[in-house]
Amino acid sequence: MGVGGTLLLLALSLVFGKDFLGQVGAGQGVSLPGAQAERASSPEEERLVDFMHFLIEDIQGVWTQEFRRMGQTYPDAKLVLFTDSVRSGCGFGESAMGPFYCPADQKAYIDLGFYRELKARFGAPGDFAQAYVLAHEIGHHVQNVLGIERRVRQQQQASPGDRNALSVRMELQADCLAGVWAHSTAKRDLLETGDAEEALQAASAIGDDRLQKSASGRVNPETWTHGSSAQRVAWFKRGMQGGRVENCDTFAEGTP
Repeated sequence: MGVGGTLLLLALSLVFGKDFLGQVGAGQGVSLPGAQAERASSPEEERLVDFMHFLIEDIQGVWTQEFRRMGQTYPDAKLVLFTDSVRSGCGFGESAMGPFYCPADQKAYIDLGFYRELKARFGAPGDFAQAYVLAHEIGHHVQNVLGIERRVRQQQQASPGDRNALSVRMELQADCLAGVWAHSTAKRDLLETGDAEEALQAASAIGDDRLQKSASGRVNPETWTHGSSAQRVAWFKRGMQGGRVENCDTFAEGTP
């Protein structure tokens, strides 16, 4: 993570009495497999790693408070940052998969290269666009803790024809849960001008319809797994406006 980032996290750990370094997956803070293991991080990458460490602590602090409000205890997820490829409790992951969350080991995996692609390929630059991506993956952790992920997988097995539709609802809920965190940043006056727009641009940029049209020129809603650009933006907004888990029931009957 760079000497500066390590010293910062150690200092914060001493001040607040919490293991900030422990937020990083054991031995996998920045995973650079194979021949790249000895490669020095670039200044840009070091800045991004430090930013991710700040974000994971802030996002999970918000969920700790939200779970307490619901009378429950929130167990922290781990953050694994990598480039190119990584081994997870859910199998082998690579850059082509994009960021993902693994319920088996309760870790969010973020490929640092994805953020460069988000800016260059998808036209969604900015810190808050990056924050949206991580908040979405932690949204999947929230689903896992609440048992939503398990119930959806059971429904998918029982009704294979609804597999994609259920996947879309789960992904849109993760977008809404990311919005719940964004709501808290607004309440704490942490948002700067243009931050919310950066997150909305990122949500729009990676909608299934937009990705399909870019890849093949055609759009097939039946094959969607994450939802359209409009849906992703709408559910992120709903979470950001409501600021509660209860605002994020994408499985309710009649929900678009």
